[in-house]
Amino acid sequence: MVSLETERLILRQFQDSDLDDFAAICADPDVMRFASITGSPLNRAQAWNWMAMTLGHWELRGYGLWAVELRNSGTLIGRIGIHYPEGWPDMELAWMLRKPYWGKGYATEGAIASLNYAFTTMDFQKVISIIHPDNVRSIRLAERIGEHLEKEIKMFDHRLLMYSVYQVGWNSA
Repeated sequence: MVSLETERLILRQFQDSDLDDFAAICADPDVMRFASITGSPLNRAQAWNWMAMTLGHWELRGYGLWAVELRNSGTLIGRIGIHYPEGWPDMELAWMLRKPYWGKGYATEGAIASLNYAFTTMDFQKVISIIHPDNVRSIRLAERIGEHLEKEIKMFDHRLLMYSVYQVGWNSA
């Protein structure tokens, strides 16, 4: 599995030792409000299942979500990357960070690194982000990294927004 480094982040494979920190992230109702299908926090077993699914996605598809670690401390702060689960409309750039790390530019930094990887290394032509209409922070992030609202979709009985960005014309700056 590929790892990426940015100025402040290491995007790497999940490890068994990440479970305590990842379970704490998944247990936060504010974090999970828009990150889980139900909008509810996950218990420890469900967090482990997410980690296992993430690793399985890498094995099956050759790309996926990374664990996000701060370079200066080694602290696990969330997950970011490109995935394409069965039933999704396209390859999705997704992000989820621990609440104390919101608003510090980490999601933008990780999202740009993920898009750069998707467009240059994987040669994907298009990447989407599926965002709940009330998730203003994620909408702003999507727009900041060059995504545009493509359409409204319905998934899991929810009205969601599909933002997209294309390799042609994308600028990582």
